[in-house]
Amino acid sequence: MKNISFVFILVTIFSCNRAQKKTGVEETRTSGTTKLLVDESFARILDDQIEVFKSDYPNAKVTTVLGNENKILPDFLNGKVKMMVLSRMLKPEEERYYKQKQIAIFTDRFAIDGIALITNSANIDTNITVKDVLDVLKGNTSSNKKLVFDNAYSSTIRYFIDSAKVKELPKSGVYTLQSNNDVIKYIAENKDYIGVVGINWLLENNKDILAYLPKIKVMGVKNLTGKKGDDDFYKPTQNNLIKGIYPFLRNVYVINAEGRDGLGTGFANWLTSPRGQLIVLKSGLGPHKMVLRDFNIRNTN
Repeated sequence: MKNISFVFILVTIFSCNRAQKKTGVEETRTSGTTKLLVDESFARILDDQIEVFKSDYPNAKVTTVLGNENKILPDFLNGKVKMMVLSRMLKPEEERYYKQKQIAIFTDRFAIDGIALITNSANIDTNITVKDVLDVLKGNTSSNKKLVFDNAYSSTIRYFIDSAKVKELPKSGVYTLQSNNDVIKYIAENKDYIGVVGINWLLENNKDILAYLPKIKVMGVKNLTGKKGDDDFYKPTQNNLIKGIYPFLRNVYVINAEGRDGLGTGFANWLTSPRGQLIVLKSGLGPHKMVLRDFNIRNTN
């Protein structure tokens, strides 16, 4: 009876292994499965990257988990998901889990994002200074300027809290909603507010906000004295992002701690490759590095 059971187990294992070989996909830099935590501010640019990557490598499956920075970060810090797209580098104390496991963390910038300030199209004043914005965040302003952010836990509001060097937001002058789309809609319907959104949300063909875009304007921003972009009011155009003269810039990083040479590493490298950078360029964001184009000139003589 024991021999029969042993044979049955061997046959079962053999059958499972054969099935896995038939249906399974080998884990390489261009095949297999990987999961990626994504700051929802960059959801659209990642969708474009993944779509093209999968068209190039049909055996690759890259899935994303979207959320605000505070929501997705814990899953990375405890090792539940080991790849992430974020608008900042990790702090030394946030690398503790991986240091204990002796797993290397690779961080690469692949895009430059601009945070746009938008106002209702009926407003005459379409310029603002960095000092004006920081004063509102510090609660030091005597103006009636009011800022509206996507949500209280987003990377966007964290960026401005860091910039203003404050620990908490003032009780008046700063408001939060639920999403970038909500901010765009709110500004389109209310004159006395300034919306704060990632520029890629204004550039994408997003059907949910198309009707609201004609009702808003992107503001020009002048930097603090002594800093790049302090000579004029600049808008977050792609050229100004690349030159670094638009004041409210942030880098977009892919952080990889998978600890193996698999699909995660392949996708992270692809984001910074000429093909991945071309997609960043087409999206309207600033690429990490400019994509050079080769031209073939035919001699017709």
